[in-house]
Amino acid sequence: MSDTFRVTLAQLNATVGALDANAAKARAAWAEAKAAGADFIAFPEMFVTGYQLQDLVQKPAFAADVHRVLTQLASQCADGPAIGIGGPWQGPDKPFNAYFILEGGVVKTQVLKHHLPTYNVFDEKRYYHAGDPQGPVQIGPVRIGFPICEDCWFEDVCETLEETGAEILIVPNGSPYHRGKMNVRQAVTVSRVIETGLPLAYLNLTGAQDDQVFDGASFVLNPGGELAVQMPFYDETLTHVDFTRTAEGWRATIGEKAHLPDAWEADYRCMVEAVRDYMHKTGFSKVVLGLSGGVDSALVAVIAADALGPENVRCVMLPSEYTSTESLEDAASVAERLGTRLDTVPITAPRAGVTEALADLFAGTEPGIAEENIQSRLRGVILMALSNKFGEMLLTTGNKSEVAVGYATIYGDMAGGYNPIKDLYKTRVFETCRWRNANHRPWMNGPEGEVIPARVIDKPPTAELRENQKDEDSLPPYEDLDVMLEMLIDKEASVADVVAMGYDREAVKKVEHLIYISEYKRFQSAPGARLTERAFWLDRRYPIVNRWRDEGE
Repeated sequence: MSDTFRVTLAQLNATVGALDANAAKARAAWAEAKAAGADFIAFPEMFVTGYQLQDLVQKPAFAADVHRVLTQLASQCADGPAIGIGGPWQGPDKPFNAYFILEGGVVKTQVLKHHLPTYNVFDEKRYYHAGDPQGPVQIGPVRIGFPICEDCWFEDVCETLEETGAEILIVPNGSPYHRGKMNVRQAVTVSRVIETGLPLAYLNLTGAQDDQVFDGASFVLNPGGELAVQMPFYDETLTHVDFTRTAEGWRATIGEKAHLPDAWEADYRCMVEAVRDYMHKTGFSKVVLGLSGGVDSALVAVIAADALGPENVRCVMLPSEYTSTESLEDAASVAERLGTRLDTVPITAPRAGVTEALADLFAGTEPGIAEENIQSRLRGVILMALSNKFGEMLLTTGNKSEVAVGYATIYGDMAGGYNPIKDLYKTRVFETCRWRNANHRPWMNGPEGEVIPARVIDKPPTAELRENQKDEDSLPPYEDLDVMLEMLIDKEASVADVVAMGYDREAVKKVEHLIYISEYKRFQSAPGARLTERAFWLDRRYPIVNRWRDEGE
């Protein structure tokens, strides 16, 4: 028997529904693995179809196409290393989440996922049957166990594999990013290798799909929890890992250990890559956004420039009579520093026209939010017109604090196809701007240096919809508001819990009320990069009509 076994770990970016393109990417990686002398190449969970599929997986025609592509891939890759690749396998009335082993020109077998997650963004019991725990698969001289993603988070599947003769564990994953996720993954997998005494390769997807960002960061552990190989955060990478048979069993040879980013860099990278992939996968190459002179739109402009290049970003200043000279200067400064285009379209005349058209109906009423929001909605109309005319995706710019309490105008500044900062609270917006000013990385297409002037970051936030308006006129200071929001949303704390932290009960009750009555806005809002475990969309599913309020003391 051979005493060495080379595995190529393919940390790659799949596109949902692009079956032939995903298979072509797999063939190219297989050819590279073959040239490197690999015995086996592993792809992540659901790689042939992309992930997550949601209701697409229920279509019979889709299942037939998956079968066609897998059969074809096996035939085309007959003379070389065996392949492990994830995809759906049709069951009696709904599919299994499966991992296919392709060898000798055929689909040799399939391993079926046992534990189906139904929390956070996952709803796999809706879509898949749970498979029974299975034994390992013989590939060359090695018996390999394949616990699929969630199967590694519980003891039973890995223990069954060890008890039935597995010598190496390879875990294919479609594990989306959230802040702190890497530490959680490592803690879970270290437990599995200690329990089983087996080396383990954790292989994750990379790339963004809708709101989720699959961050790669795959790794290999030896028994005892020793880190043998660390693959990079997010980058598409093929890594060849050599396993050697020892008296104690198979062991991975120590290889490269990529540096992993801190939380600030990881969040920022995810926002950039989410925009880049969303544009590429939906067929857009250019974006347009309203640049107000404020911090949120400035950060979105920088993210867009880093994702697509400044030449593919159109910024538009839409001043009204309430727009300050400082805001005009700050918007111009951001665009100049980034090297993006900046157009200016005043809305004073259109606003006067709408005001005149509504004059009879509004007669006898006091001016208020309705009149203020006309400005925001006119900006949305103009930006969408530019988007339609020039084929540029409109990016919206509301942060998580605003989205949470409804301080964003539906059909106005909420108009757009994607929101890069949707899961970033306002206080983190400020700090992210400072981080980007101080840091530059090779994956950023925008310029280095202070791209957001300090004045933009430091000035009091305002929507400038009336004279001398400030956000704190009607909201608590953001350093307080964001703590309340994180407690009420991310931690599902009670009003009493937040009051116990020293906050005024009426202020907390107001924030809670604003969260609940804004649900209808979020239901209609653009998707955005998921950075936490309680991002608005699949992570947090609340009824739009909801009369319950927390009255606990």
